[in-house]
Amino acid sequence: MKRVIVTGGSGFIGYHLADYLSENADTEVTVIDNFVRGVSDGMFLGLTRKPNVIFIQADMAKKEFYTQLSGKYDGIYHLAAINGTKNFYERPYEVLRSNILTLMNMLEWCNPENCGGFLYSSSSEAYAGTVNNFLCVHPEYIPTKEDIPLMVDDIFNPRWSYGGSKLIGEIIAANYGRVNQLPVKIIRYHNIYGPRMGFDHVLPEFIKRIYLKISPFPVYGGNETRAFCNVKDGIRATEAVMLSQKCNGQIVHIGKSDEEIKISDLLKKLFVIAGWETEIDVHDAPNGCVTRRCPDTGKLYKLTGYKSEITLDEGLPEMFKWYMEKYKSMF
Repeated sequence: MKRVIVTGGSGFIGYHLADYLSENADTEVTVIDNFVRGVSDGMFLGLTRKPNVIFIQADMAKKEFYTQLSGKYDGIYHLAAINGTKNFYERPYEVLRSNILTLMNMLEWCNPENCGGFLYSSSSEAYAGTVNNFLCVHPEYIPTKEDIPLMVDDIFNPRWSYGGSKLIGEIIAANYGRVNQLPVKIIRYHNIYGPRMGFDHVLPEFIKRIYLKISPFPVYGGNETRAFCNVKDGIRATEAVMLSQKCNGQIVHIGKSDEEIKISDLLKKLFVIAGWETEIDVHDAPNGCVTRRCPDTGKLYKLTGYKSEITLDEGLPEMFKWYMEKYKSMF
């Protein structure tokens, strides 16, 4: 039987990835989480009850945890991290500490004898400083490729606690893999969306305001653009990177490059789905927010043959319905 680990498996992408991998009865999926960001809801409990799923609740920032792991794993998907804009600003040190220590401890446990491949989940936030300071005035560099320089433009901006941890994590993962002959792949997720993504992101926030019929409707950063990728596409691309030997030692962007959209236009799509609209009150984006974000996914297709297919018009209605049901039970 194939054995894999998914860290951060009670979180948004982690849950969907673990659930997807567990659909193969010949794969044993070990899910690890401490519920700092993830949740133990009905969907997650349903996952853990599957006969081929093992759940371990633990703090991976503590080295003593790793005695609970034994044998060889064909792949380790390391998605565990503290994210969420609120956390970036309210507890930046803990974001840095947890994200970096968890990665280092997991890597130091790994070797070619107990790990067939290690996938590190980074983020487009790793190159946010470059986009804000250079690429925004050179539109030809967007969609953005994997090989652009990385920079931190303001170490005193607590928003960099997350992006900085991912930037450092890429350096750690790349060099650990090279020195220890461990197959390491680095992915950068770009605005993955879908059911169960929490309540602190732009889409769930918009849907909540629609449910509450807030008018005028506040939008922070309405002229900023993003390229959203449905979680189903995101997890299939993630597995494709893990399975491809061509991705060893590579950074690969995961997202959807052909639907870059203004945040205000994204809201208008939700208005159409809701059958309701109102006046939009646009405010400045938070300090440090990237003006444009759209990944070049050509490398993903070249190395794996995978290309994201689900359009916003196809993916948004499912997410909208899921969150409207949630808000009905909350308000």
